[in-house]
Formats: sequence, structure tokens, C-alpha cells
Amino acid sequence: MLSARSIFQEILDKDESFRLFCSIAASGESQGGWENGRIAALVPESMRHLAPKITRHGADEDKHGRLFNALLNKRELEPVPVPPETDYTMLLEQRGIGLAHDKLGRDEPLTEQDILVYLSHSRVTEQRAADQMDMLVKYFGEHPEVGKPIRMICHDEENHLAYCHEELLRLARAGHGRTIQRVLRECAMAECRVYRDVSLAVMAHMGRILKWPKAKSAALATGIHAMYAYERLGGWRRMVSLTMPERRDALGGPATSAATTA
Repeated sequence: MLSARSIFQEILDKDESFRLFCSIAASGESQGGWENGRIAALVPESMRHLAPKITRHGADEDKHGRLFNALLNKRELEPVPVPPETDYTMLLEQRGIGLAHDKLGRDEPLTEQDILVYLSHSRVTEQRAADQMDMLVKYFGEHPEVGKPIRMICHDEENHLAYCHEELLRLARAGHGRTIQRVLRECAMAECRVYRDVSLAVMAHMGRILKWPKAKSAALATGIHAMYAYERLGGWRRMVSLTMPERRDALGGPATSAATTA
């Protein structure tokens, strides 16, 4: 029977598929680390109080990239180039979601509107990350090889999501509520399409590596399309709601080290 657990177990069991999975994950996390680092450096003076939290966010993302690379190292595997069609971060940027890398590469201060866009984009993408990590922890949280790293990453993603909720609610109370809801909806709709496309591309690569029969690959593709249809019909709303989190000031302290998993 096809399930998220059985599919990931197949990926985990074969070095070549595990290598691709970790390479894609490490690359995405490292890109997120760079982006947050640049945003922290370019925060406008009126919002400098956010810089330490954005820095912490970036440090966490860098740590996650190191954790995935450490999993490769333990198997004596080298990272592989990430196929462009599986590059979630790049594809979001190409669709105008978030802050463009060319803007972040310049030494020009960002605007308050830019920070609003960054937080809204993060609210959507961190929801996806938190959902994925919750699923992995449910099935593999006690796995001797990947359990400890994914539990650590899951905890961090929950912090990131709490931080986005809290800061966006503060901005909404300051009069930006209508703009925030518009940007959140735009981000969510684009993210759902990108996630579908990336999921299809990743499963196609895994199917070739694991030599899945055509019927199995077709069934997985059908499931991905069905999830996209559900999200378009209303599932996207979970990505745009804002609720004050139980974890307040979730990114108010220093980042934890990846060394404890080595």
C-alpha cells in the first residue's frame, strides 16, 4: 500500500535516493540561511528590533543545511547537484514570491513593505516546512539514523512559524492587516502550485532511481494532483490564518548548535 511512510522508507533505504533527498533539503535550507542573513543586514532602521530574530532564523536554516549534509557524511556520500525543477526556493522566486535575490544582493536598505512581504512569505513556507517535519517526526522520529536531526529541525520550524504569526499580528495591529492578508493569499496560491510541481519532479527522479513501475509512479502523481486540488479549493487557508502562538518570542534567543547531533 502506498503511504508517505512507505515512500520515505524506500528513499531512506537506498543510498542514491537518500543522497538526492538530503542534497535537495540541504540546498534549500542553505538558501534560506543566506536570504535571512541578508534581510537581517538590510532591515530598515524603523524595524531594527527584528534584526536579531531574522538573524536567528537564518542561523537555524544554516544549521538545518549542515544537519542534512551530516546525514550524507555518515553514509560517506557526497551531495549531488539539485535538479532545477526540484529547487523550491528558486521556483518561488521566479514566480515573484518573497524578496528577489538581486535585491538582497545589493547593499541598499529594505523598506517596511519589503519586511512585510518577507514575513508573509515566511508564514506560508514555514507552514509547509512545519507540516512536512511533523509528518517525518510522526513516522521516523525514533529512527536511529534520522530521528534526532528531524526532531531538532521540527522544533525549529515550529519556532519559525510562531515568530511569523506573532510579528505579522503586530504589523496588522499597526494598520497593515489588509495588505498582509492580500500578500499572504498571493503567496499561498503560488506556493501551492510550486509545491505541486516540485513534488511531481522529486517523485519522478525518485521513481527512476528506485525503478518504480509506471503504475506506482502514476498513482503517486495522481495523489499529488489531488492534494493540489484540495489546497486550491480551500486547504490554502491554513497558510494564511494568523493566531497568536503559545510560543511567544520564539526566536528571542540564540540559535542551537547542530553539533549535538554529530
